[in-house]
Amino acid sequence: MVESITVKAPCSTANLGPGFDVFGLALDAYYDQIQLKKEGSGIKIQSLDSVPIEPEKNTAGLVVKEMAKKFKIKTGLVLKIKKGVPTGYGMGSSAASAAAAAVAFDALFKLKLDGNSLVQYAGMGEMASAGSVHYDNVAASVLGGFVIVRTSPFSVITVDPPKDLILCVAIPKIHVPQKKTEVSRKVLPKQVKLLDHVKNLSNAAALTAGFVKKDVDLIGNSINDIIVEPARKHLIPGFDKVKNNALDAGAMGVTISGAGPSVIAFTSIHGDPKKILNSMKKGFAAANTECITIICKPSMGAAVI
Repeated sequence: MVESITVKAPCSTANLGPGFDVFGLALDAYYDQIQLKKEGSGIKIQSLDSVPIEPEKNTAGLVVKEMAKKFKIKTGLVLKIKKGVPTGYGMGSSAASAAAAAVAFDALFKLKLDGNSLVQYAGMGEMASAGSVHYDNVAASVLGGFVIVRTSPFSVITVDPPKDLILCVAIPKIHVPQKKTEVSRKVLPKQVKLLDHVKNLSNAAALTAGFVKKDVDLIGNSINDIIVEPARKHLIPGFDKVKNNALDAGAMGVTISGAGPSVIAFTSIHGDPKKILNSMKKGFAAANTECITIICKPSMGAAVI
């Protein structure tokens, strides 16, 4: 009988410009790893990283707690969490842990849940970090590739990204507040002009078509958000300079990664990602901010290792 399962889940970027709370993309840059083991009594969390060890306050712990309750699991469980995704920078850190936990629980108890169910359970973990349930990052981390989340009725549509899509991520070294996602949601407009909604909707539809058609150019020039990005960009030092530099260096599209403060640029294997990242680094430097830069591709989803 299997007593222990280890799962790794990738980081992700959400929104992709106009797809707020709807679009997600798994990235082959950072991974979280969860080992779930039958042991003792209750639910215990072990980690060498700076994470909450109370299950209710930990994204992975909350997922396991809710799944154990749902499936009437009485055995004790120990979660060993190894963080690889930077916390609080718009790379889906909490989602990666939640995704790995849901997939590990499913594998350990041979539940054979479908993708939608796994995403819903993983989404519960976001309550611990973001204060609300949203599925864009967890869907990408669970299922991989490009995801479209619909909540009524609940379903996640997955699309394999183009093989020639390259992502350039610049992560500024700035202080991020606790419950950062919750903070960044408070700056969003309560009302949206109909014309702005139509513009974002048209770009979101075109971006989806770009992924379906494997058209990197269409994906890139559809990454234009005139609702959320303008409301959040003041939280990121030098954002306009970073974005304009990247576009001048050949990026097809640039936007905030999730709730930020990371900035992500889209290009292809025919572009010059190093040039784009150097330009983004200069943009942050002009705002007296250092950054970490990464070149990556879309990733597969969470997997047992």
